[in-house]
Amino acid sequence: MKLSQFKFNLPEENIALYPAQHRDESRLMVIDRTTGKMEHKVFKDILSYFDKGDTFVFNDTKVFPARMYGNKEKTGARIEVFLLRELNPELRLWDVLVDPARKIRIGNKLYFGEDDSMVAEVIDNTTSRGRTLRFLYDGSHDAFKEALYALGETPLPKYINRPVEAEDEQRYQTIFAKKEGAVVAPAAGLHFSRELMKRLEIKDCHFAYVTLHYGLGNFREIDVEDLTKHKIDSEQMSIDAEAVEIVNRAKDNKAHVCAVGTSVMRAMESAVGTNERLKEYEGWTNKFIFPPYDFGVATRMITNFHMPYSTMLMMAAAFGGYDLIMDAYQVAIKEKYKFGAYGDAMLII
Repeated sequence: MKLSQFKFNLPEENIALYPAQHRDESRLMVIDRTTGKMEHKVFKDILSYFDKGDTFVFNDTKVFPARMYGNKEKTGARIEVFLLRELNPELRLWDVLVDPARKIRIGNKLYFGEDDSMVAEVIDNTTSRGRTLRFLYDGSHDAFKEALYALGETPLPKYINRPVEAEDEQRYQTIFAKKEGAVVAPAAGLHFSRELMKRLEIKDCHFAYVTLHYGLGNFREIDVEDLTKHKIDSEQMSIDAEAVEIVNRAKDNKAHVCAVGTSVMRAMESAVGTNERLKEYEGWTNKFIFPPYDFGVATRMITNFHMPYSTMLMMAAAFGGYDLIMDAYQVAIKEKYKFGAYGDAMLII
């Protein structure tokens, strides 16, 4: 497959700037891979597509307030600092992106907060935009994290072109978010409300949780036409024994296993054995899935409508079939579906 095969024209008005009023009331397009049939529903209608024993696999990663704004020493220039991950808790070292990058060099100090209460020193250049910062803070690690996060804001994707609002802190987070480490929300999971989860439980559907800390690599521009030559950024993930047991029991009982989002699909495909059973896993994955691809674990998938050229679109096309998914995207645009993290959802059966 070529990069250019994932181009489509997305009108600006189709990009969701705000979430649906209620999590489970966004729109839902249901796509049948066997018949090619497309149905237009509301998200909570997924209840009618699943039965006893069917298993949903969720990503329980938690988004932290990763976007900060500071000022450079002497010049006072405003610098955006995007926290990627903590490298060393004791030394207060963080891997970050800075913008504009050309103004920031090793040895520069950055000041954060109205009273410059937080200071960081640039100690390394990792990429053209990436830096390693050492935060100068004397208190405990817990106090430091609390102070740091108080200065940050919810890291909405850049295509949500508006200021961050108070509601975003709660809505750009799944209701089952538990393990902190993501800078991108697993968007398919945002549609699940407590009421919907309870109704699925009453139907005797099962839930398994894996962790994959979604990173900014998902938005990095692909600069090669031949997709086999593209490398995606590694992301930290873990699948524990409980998740393995729940998923494999569903497989053994020939029940459906539904991957809720591309992050879950990547995690499961990074830990599948030759017998199409899930295995425990702790580590990193840089698995890049695009058509054609044989999936080993999931039989169904929930995903949002993604941006042109995105790796998430490529994975959805690998699962649903390239022609069917690209046709569905054209229908979605015509029918005014909303795209992006706060947008509508697709169930591929």
